[in-house]
Amino acid sequence: MAKRTKSITGVLLLIILVAAVVILSTTLVVTRENEYTIIKRFDKIERVVDTAGLSFKTPFVETVDKLPKEIQFYDMPQSDVITVDKKTMVADSYVLWRISDPIKFAQTLNSSITLAESRINTTVYNAMKNVISSNTQNEVISGRDGKLNMAFMEDIGDTMEQYGIHLITVENKHLDLPSDNKIAVFERMISERAQMAGAYSAEGESEAQMIRNTTDKEIEISISNAQTDAAKIIAEGEAEYMRILSNAYSDTSRSEFYSFIRALDAARESLSGSDKTLILSKDSPLAQIFNNLDE
Repeated sequence: MAKRTKSITGVLLLIILVAAVVILSTTLVVTRENEYTIIKRFDKIERVVDTAGLSFKTPFVETVDKLPKEIQFYDMPQSDVITVDKKTMVADSYVLWRISDPIKFAQTLNSSITLAESRINTTVYNAMKNVISSNTQNEVISGRDGKLNMAFMEDIGDTMEQYGIHLITVENKHLDLPSDNKIAVFERMISERAQMAGAYSAEGESEAQMIRNTTDKEIEISISNAQTDAAKIIAEGEAEYMRILSNAYSDTSRSEFYSFIRALDAARESLSGSDKTLILSKDSPLAQIFNNLDE
């Protein structure tokens, strides 16, 4: 009898232990660092646990939803977009986003990541279509350095905040021409760039020629003015020379000396060449000057 009582007691303890484990497992909630825990009571949000650790819920009455805290990556499917000049571009993009308000996210999207990505896809595609449709094909190609991505984000604005979603960035993996007409379009763009370069070169050469003509004219004017000033200075110098010479010859005390100097200059000029013999007639003015020196 005692053995049977112990056996029954052991079974009861086991049942109580299993029941306690079951109740504890339905009561205890574990929240990790990279997630939100949303606790609902009859599908109504009671509270959100956003710190890692253990918490409790009422078993069989409250339910739990888990939402990610970390940044999410959404790879958008390729799509065709049309530019303002009616050219087709192929866009292949991705979006980085995260849940900024878990309560809004749970209420509007029923805590569904798939439904959130569907909303993101629609919003981002519409923004891309709006931006690209207001630009030419050349502007789209030249804006792939980041300008288009900024324009996409500006067009989206805070649209996704109503779902508790924060869009971090929209990036293009591929935004290019369709492969069947890419070569033809690139050749046309190269031809257009060559024409523009030729026009710029011709315009630059025209402006350079105008500058050269103006410079040449200014140089000619400067040289002419310099020659005029030089001629004026030479004339003034010669006039001064003649004045000084006239004053010198008008002085009777020095007239004989200057006459002698001039006679020597004239004699030096006549002795050019290899013949150094000077023959003068007796009545030569030069001989008379030298004869007067002997007296």
